[in-house]
Amino acid sequence: MARVTEEQILAVLKAVEDPDKGQDIVSLGMVSGLVVKDGNVGFAIEVDPQRGPQLEPLRQAAEKAVDTVPGVLSVTVVLTAHRSGGQNQPPPQPTAQQAPAAAPQGRPAQNTQKTLVPGIKSIIAVASGKGGVGKSTTAINLALALKASGLTVGMLDADIYGPSLPRMMGISGRPTTEDGKTLKPLERFGIKCMSIGFLVPEDSPTIWRGPMVMSALEQMLRDVLWGELDVLVVDMPPGTGDAQLTMSQRVPLAGAIIVSTPQDIALLDARKGLNMFRKVDVPVLGIIENMSYFLCPSCGERSDIFGHGGARDEAERIGVDFLGEVPLHMDIRETSDAGNPIVVSAPDSAHSVAYKAIAAKVWSKIGSGDTGSRAAPNIVFN
Repeated sequence: MARVTEEQILAVLKAVEDPDKGQDIVSLGMVSGLVVKDGNVGFAIEVDPQRGPQLEPLRQAAEKAVDTVPGVLSVTVVLTAHRSGGQNQPPPQPTAQQAPAAAPQGRPAQNTQKTLVPGIKSIIAVASGKGGVGKSTTAINLALALKASGLTVGMLDADIYGPSLPRMMGISGRPTTEDGKTLKPLERFGIKCMSIGFLVPEDSPTIWRGPMVMSALEQMLRDVLWGELDVLVVDMPPGTGDAQLTMSQRVPLAGAIIVSTPQDIALLDARKGLNMFRKVDVPVLGIIENMSYFLCPSCGERSDIFGHGGARDEAERIGVDFLGEVPLHMDIRETSDAGNPIVVSAPDSAHSVAYKAIAAKVWSKIGSGDTGSRAAPNIVFN
């Protein structure tokens, strides 16, 4: 297979012209974040915010141009709006070590945040400090449990690098658009779903830098026809990086749920995720202990493979609610892998009852108040 170079990509992009300026997007400095790896190409086209909605044809033209290069396996192009004043660099993002500081006394805080999804009453983030704790499985079954209680529910897969919602929900295909500006979310089990996994091949890696990830997350919120929802469940990527900060700063989250397994190393990372949400003023709704114990399907003997009760003890220690525990069981894994999650495939099972009990606790926290309209936190850097 021919090796694809950045020079080849930039060469074909010089044939793509900005329709308003009459020059190619490379000469205009509109191409940023170009990454080429193993035939997979990704980059952003930076545009003025006011022109963004009209430039989808430009994005498509750039994508088609790159797709003609021999050796290119996949192309991912996003539109991203740069700041006023001609600066093409994204605004600074705080690191995990940078706690948001309050605005100095006497100086008004500059709130540049927007409500990206005005039709959604409450948005909750399901997060974990590390991967491998069953966060996505928990998020999907939680969303289905909320739907089973009669709520209108949507689900956003915010894990750009490892999207799992398409497979776990058994959804294939790509979102459609009627106006060229907004996408219709795909739907299954009565839940509206959006994931970067609908837009790129399942075996194609996403090789974006931070600004592209943030832009994609905002587009999947702002430019999707979510309609009126009682709750949007966001399956966050593991860790405390760009995606988590984007969601915390740009979206009025009603709260965050932390998923952990019982062992100390997982709880250590869960504590980091919890503290991150606290630092950016997002309420922590509670902790779920996943893979809490294992019941042998043959003899019924219980084994605490990862220990037991660690998340409950941690919740009590740091002063947040313990939402419930879910066992390690083959049925949960098999139904998730098959795209038929256990809450819908076996709604009366003990595992489904556990998820529904957790959903009831979550909704009791966010459904009674007006937390869905909470303004996004203002982040001021000293």
